[in-house]
Amino acid sequence: MIEAIINGLSGLGAGLAHMHWSNPVMMAIGCLLLYLGIKKDVEPMLLVPIGFGAVLVNIPLADLMGEEGFLRTIYNMGVTNELFPLLIFIGIGAMTDFGPLLENPKIFLLGAAGQFGIFLTIGLALAFGFDKLDAVAIGIIGACDGPTAIYVTSKYAPHLLGAVSVAAYSYMSLVPVIQPPIMKFLTTEKERAIDMNATNTDNKPVSKEARIIFPIVVTVVGGLIAPQGVPLLATIMLGNLMRECGVVNRLYKASENEIANVVTLLLGISIGATMEGQAFLKGQTLLILAFGFVAICLDTVCGVLFGKLMNLVTGGKINPLIGAAGISAYPMAARVVQREGQKYNKFNFLLMHAVGANTGGQVGSVMAAAIMLSVLKGMGIIP
Repeated sequence: MIEAIINGLSGLGAGLAHMHWSNPVMMAIGCLLLYLGIKKDVEPMLLVPIGFGAVLVNIPLADLMGEEGFLRTIYNMGVTNELFPLLIFIGIGAMTDFGPLLENPKIFLLGAAGQFGIFLTIGLALAFGFDKLDAVAIGIIGACDGPTAIYVTSKYAPHLLGAVSVAAYSYMSLVPVIQPPIMKFLTTEKERAIDMNATNTDNKPVSKEARIIFPIVVTVVGGLIAPQGVPLLATIMLGNLMRECGVVNRLYKASENEIANVVTLLLGISIGATMEGQAFLKGQTLLILAFGFVAICLDTVCGVLFGKLMNLVTGGKINPLIGAAGISAYPMAARVVQREGQKYNKFNFLLMHAVGANTGGQVGSVMAAAIMLSVLKGMGIIP
């Protein structure tokens, strides 16, 4: 009996004995994510569970991602089969108001232009030796849309999920830092001061019927163009349809709140569980972070340049700054545009125009992912 107790006590501290140098490093990174989420209020809904998951998975011998580990159970339950990102998309759809986009449909083009950086970054990743599926997962960081990046990566490059997810959400939180210098460099002071409320007087209110028809049409048309993206399109548009139809308020509220909150928790801790030190701390991870930064910068550049083109075509009615909101960092990018515009014209209220471009970017990021997946399907790269 005493011998058994001694043998049992000898097992104490075994975790410390099996500690790899990468484990404390990743625990520190996990704590940094917790600090950013708690102290700095940077995407706390995701960074807190991601950071805690990263700490947990780097405790040696805990085996939380083993076959019967509880983190593995959660991961298999909703990440392996892409369920969690799709459920979050329903919540995003329920939270999104497409009214500003429908009032000024031409703004949707800025949402499309804001996705060009994705495809440019894919080419860059391929040039650096990444295979096609890995390159797609890296490029989609440029969508600045966490659930889209998680969906694509978990489905086709799960070994990159931790790095891609951290990059996507980190750069989303850094949009107010990344975008303004690019916006200022590419535009003149005169362009930044354009008051779109004064130059655009032909926008008409959107009817309830149009708001209801919109998500149905987008799902059908988008699905016919890029069938592989139907799960992404369908879920975000279902959430929006429930918001707009007015007859399923309980489902709409649950999608926007309880379901989205629970799934965000489970998804966050699952992503953290992929950040085990020996698998995460590689040169490849640094490349992914670098490419993600490049992708978001290129998206901003393409959006602003297209905004300048629209300004030229419309005879000066479009403020090019709103092109920066064509990425899918909703609604953060729209707020950045509003703040930058008012620096040069204190009576300039670009927010609703930028929100239109921002919601266009939300749809555009999903369509970009759908098109890429359909192209890969056509090439026989994915089944």
